[in-house]
Amino acid sequence: MKRRQFLAAAGAGVLTVTLAGCSLVPVIPKRPTSTADDALGWIRHENGRYTLWLPSAEMGQQISAAMQGLAAAELGVPPAQVHLQLPSTRHIARVRATVGSASVQDFALPLARACATLREALAQGQTTGTLAPRDIPASALRSLQARTGAAKEAAAAPGQLHALVTGRPLFAGDTGLPGLLYGRVLRAPMSAEITSRPQAWDETAARTDPACVAVVQHPRLAQMGSLGLGIVARTPSALDRIEAALAVQWQVEDGSAFEQAAIDERIDIDTHLRRGALQHRLRKDDLPTDTAWTLDLRMDVPLAAHAPIEPRSATAHWLAAADQGIALKVWAGTQDLFYMRDVLARQLGLDAERIEVQACRIGGGFGGRTLCTVELEAAVLAQAAGAPVKVQWSRAQEFAQGFQRPPSSHRVRARVQGGRITHWWHALASSHILFTPAAMPVWMQTLADLAGDSGVARGAQMPYDVPQQRIEFTAQRLPVHTGPWRGLGAGPNTLVVESTMDECARHVGADPLDWRLQHTTDARLAQVLRSAAAESRWSERPASDATTLRGRGIAGGIYKGVSYAAAVADVEVQRATGQVRVTALWCAHDCGLVLQPDGVRAQSEGNLVWCVGMVLHEKLPVARSGVAAASFADYPLPRMGDIPPLHVHLIDSSAPPTGAGETAMVAGAGAIANALRDATGVRFARLPVRSADVLRALSTRS
Repeated sequence: MKRRQFLAAAGAGVLTVTLAGCSLVPVIPKRPTSTADDALGWIRHENGRYTLWLPSAEMGQQISAAMQGLAAAELGVPPAQVHLQLPSTRHIARVRATVGSASVQDFALPLARACATLREALAQGQTTGTLAPRDIPASALRSLQARTGAAKEAAAAPGQLHALVTGRPLFAGDTGLPGLLYGRVLRAPMSAEITSRPQAWDETAARTDPACVAVVQHPRLAQMGSLGLGIVARTPSALDRIEAALAVQWQVEDGSAFEQAAIDERIDIDTHLRRGALQHRLRKDDLPTDTAWTLDLRMDVPLAAHAPIEPRSATAHWLAAADQGIALKVWAGTQDLFYMRDVLARQLGLDAERIEVQACRIGGGFGGRTLCTVELEAAVLAQAAGAPVKVQWSRAQEFAQGFQRPPSSHRVRARVQGGRITHWWHALASSHILFTPAAMPVWMQTLADLAGDSGVARGAQMPYDVPQQRIEFTAQRLPVHTGPWRGLGAGPNTLVVESTMDECARHVGADPLDWRLQHTTDARLAQVLRSAAAESRWSERPASDATTLRGRGIAGGIYKGVSYAAAVADVEVQRATGQVRVTALWCAHDCGLVLQPDGVRAQSEGNLVWCVGMVLHEKLPVARSGVAAASFADYPLPRMGDIPPLHVHLIDSSAPPTGAGETAMVAGAGAIANALRDATGVRFARLPVRSADVLRALSTRS
């Protein structure tokens, strides 16, 4: 067994990417499984002080508090005695990215075993030397035992909360270095799927500004088809002046212009179905060609942005190091610091061991901080300027240059016979998520498509028992870049599934809760459905009056086959204006053993807010060959006044811990959509639902 120093030891060696002789193949992220031996490099003890190097990124999900509390419980010390450090490629061995709500699921057991090994060694008086981790069963680990009541509260750990509220530098944008300069990469105002490059600019005018340090042309300032032009300034405020003075003219590929209609046409599900079977089938039952469908429902979900509070930022510093020392250090808010290092190594022609990526706290990631973008820009500009450079994207850049949640178009057909659904056909068209075109060229995506993008398919397989099912999908490359977004396809797909389940229940006059329970044999799904119903007093449906329509809806689901959620929503609709307001949301959440209850509740609440936005607010506009949003004024998000009281009930469980960060996405949106259907009698098939849509639908009914 490999052994590891445990006293002030640096992390073990790392794996570099080698793709023999093919520079056209992008760097592929690695997803290793961490062991207790790896975890001995996360927890250190020196001079009576414990230090925990987090194995995952902290982006508001409170993983720092969960891991700190777990380590403290296993070591038998107060959480405050475990000092936190955000991860660095120099101090820990390679770990998988912080994605898929899997950090606790992936890291809790290895860390608990490492802490137990360390605790026992210290108890025996061993303070130097090496340790080999023991294969301790989870049932024997203190930190992984179910806790209730006061014991659960006692296990709470502060994580980074004190540093946040006291304004300590935590984010990449907070990085400060002697001689720091500020950079920006200018790009053509259009999608990076279109080939574009700077054609002409006035460098003489730009250099008349005393704050101008450099104008940088470099082939590594390319993002897919977009080649940029870099500028470096002495102050961040000078960047706008220098950009204006340059007055860049852009050369753009002929015939590449597009508008919203091009997006809609490529994913129109009925167009795809007219061509025959879709490319990928998740369930392949042969449905009779003469099936008499009880329900035939079309639903469309639009393009959506991550919209993080913090636009991304990175600082790069080239170091005058010895031949084998660190040559480049980068500070970044990234969900995958080792992939970041691998991309920088490939692009800059360095051995990966000579690059250190220091993770910073992320002000909202949601799957959008997985690619190397601003980090490479900072590194290229810093090398050109011969000084450390910070690149901070603007809000407009965050919208235009990041990737988005793809739109999707669905058709679901169901047959109800004898009081049950007997046949189910769900066909959907979307764009790529895991095979994101923001990092994958067309030829490679075409090859990957032979396997099917599981991110697009996530959540499409219904959690209910229906004898005959056909579930199929296709993914079309779009002229705007798409990729992972909170829950991947689970949010849109489960919304459609739960909307259809609701319509089937209404068709037979069944209670929507009873209908779902009748169609599942999964005890944990049934439990969260019953729990959400009990918390909301399901049978006490709100009544409409002369001015206000009121409705109640329920939905449930399973995230990645391991985490469960159900939600109940109440809505009000003003008859005169069509204004919709969600007045209450209840959610029951089962992610196995809960290590940090406050963190899980907070993540569930965040999901529910996203669900409000998904149904009632969010649609990313496309115009003039790119994303048309430049600020939050162009991309409506739920405001504080739009958010109802949120009631989250955590299921006590002794099952192994699973993901919490995205689970409630499978329930919240469906519950809101079903409540709106209950209030108005209309199934809104195109999202988001705005006041004008409601007024139009109500006038048609009357």
